[in-house]
Amino acid sequence: MAKIYKDATDALKDFKSGMTLMSGGFGLCGIAENCIDALTLMDVKDLTVISNNIGNSGRGLVKILIQKKIKKAYCSYVGGNPDLEEQMLKNEIDVELVPQGTFSERIRAAGLGIRAFYTPTGYGTLVAEGKDEKTFDRPCILETALHADFAIIKAQKADPYGNLWFKETARNFSPLMAMAAKTTIVEVEELVELGDIKAEDVHLPGLFVQRIFQGSDYKNEIEFLKLEGEK
Repeated sequence: MAKIYKDATDALKDFKSGMTLMSGGFGLCGIAENCIDALTLMDVKDLTVISNNIGNSGRGLVKILIQKKIKKAYCSYVGGNPDLEEQMLKNEIDVELVPQGTFSERIRAAGLGIRAFYTPTGYGTLVAEGKDEKTFDRPCILETALHADFAIIKAQKADPYGNLWFKETARNFSPLMAMAAKTTIVEVEELVELGDIKAEDVHLPGLFVQRIFQGSDYKNEIEFLKLEGEK
């Protein structure tokens, strides 16, 4: 099966309203910029989005958030996003805030075929409301796996089979999401020949990748801490 697609629009051609979307990235690091831009042009709505955060200050997933395309979001951080705050306060979006370790484990569980697991994280807090509780060495709550119809992720390099290499922390949640989605779309900065990525350097094997395209015009916007008075 040919995995290389023309661009983000081509790779997302069968993405529909009501689907569940996983989006890799941590803050603005390692986000699938081209795929997000393509989604802004698509006539889709009522999406469930699983992502560490839903964009930041007008960038990233906030582009489809302000178009009112997201009905529910699973995330572990919602700070720095006034648009999400506004929609939450108006009850225009359902947000499930998940502790970050639990968030990654719920995605990993889906990729491994584990339906649910018990964890002490969140016990005795609002996170535990409505969840089954059991005591092992300590009290725990039941968390279910997170699956998706599509995952959009970004890698530094990919070969035609879909073997991926990520640059440093831009790897973040992306490999786990690729394993947990029915269809994984990967946009890459460098499309290389088969064999150019050494076997020991493969961060995610092509088995988990269905579609690849060469990305373009990356901004790679990263947040920097600036102290008062600095330019």
